Amino acid sequence: MQLKSLDGCRLAIGKYPSFSYNAYGGGGEAELLPHQKSNLLHISFSSKTFSIPPLTSKSTKFLSLPLPPGFKIEMYMEQLEGTIDKNSGEVLLRFESKFLLSIGSILKFPKLIIKTLLTSGKVKGKLHEGEGYVLQNNGTIKLVGISMIPKTGNKILDIFLGLPNEALAELKCEIK
Repeated sequence: MQLKSLDGCRLAIGKYPSFSYNAYGGGGEAELLPHQKSNLLHISFSSKTFSIPPLTSKSTKFLSLPLPPGFKIEMYMEQLEGTIDKNSGEVLLRFESKFLLSIGSILKFPKLIIKTLLTSGKVKGKLHEGEGYVLQNNGTIKLVGISMIPKTGNKILDIFLGLPNEALAELKCEIK
């Protein structure tokens, strides 16, 4: 089973406007694991082979403008696993990742720790809400998740992002 990320993704943190993100070209192959219920597929992706395209001026817009040149957020997936209900198309995945913000080659900030449940259903936090949609016949799906991002220890980044703070992720992808 393969997951491919698509264009039309969105990320938001705190009260800042959201980023629109073209994640096309990311993804990886899932290992199917046994599950007691016959209608559930348990899947797990390897952090060694799963790729997530970085947020850059080429892939990301903020307030309808591309990110400034040199501004980059790289994502390193540590865990992505969960279930797909073959009957309803509902998906629930545990997602853990580290986001590394850098500006040029000199300025690098500590990693942001992201832990969330990505779902094809609805999510609602204190600041954000989102709604996914179940796995369609053509393999497309929209997953949403809310995460509380802890402080990094870097005063500048923590104050700028208001950490700890809530974040929203919307991921459009294809599962086949």
